[in-house]
Amino acid sequence: MRGYFAVGVYHPKKEVNVGSLWRTANILGAAFMFTVGRRYRPDNIDTTKSWRHVPLFHFDDLASLWAAAPYSCPVVGVELHESATAIERFAHPERAIYLLGAEDHGLPPDVMKQCHHLVKLQGEVSMNVAIAGSIVLYDRLAKKVCA
Repeated sequence: MRGYFAVGVYHPKKEVNVGSLWRTANILGAAFMFTVGRRYRPDNIDTTKSWRHVPLFHFDDLASLWAAAPYSCPVVGVELHESATAIERFAHPERAIYLLGAEDHGLPPDVMKQCHHLVKLQGEVSMNVAIAGSIVLYDRLAKKVCA
């Protein structure tokens, strides 16, 4: 498969969610994982040694993420928002950075405005961030395999 992707969480709160999403990122072939802001303790988040295969970067703020983003790699925000495209109809870019919101606040409006695309999962209430990220990454993989 051509292209690459990365996944990260904006101001994650729980280390278990970072660890779970990191494991999924490793299994499904992410180029890297990241966090923006750090409210969680980084101890014991990687129980499967994903660090050996998928690097985890920490950015203090969004400006630092944007400055480090690879050339021509759109940011796909994942958020329950009326302007977001339903995941079923979303065509994943060849290269993508998937940005999920924190467990308790989601992606703030100013962050969503900076994303190139917004995608949403089904449902009326927010899912666990690690599960939501895993679904988005699996959807990317499933659509690439079928394409």
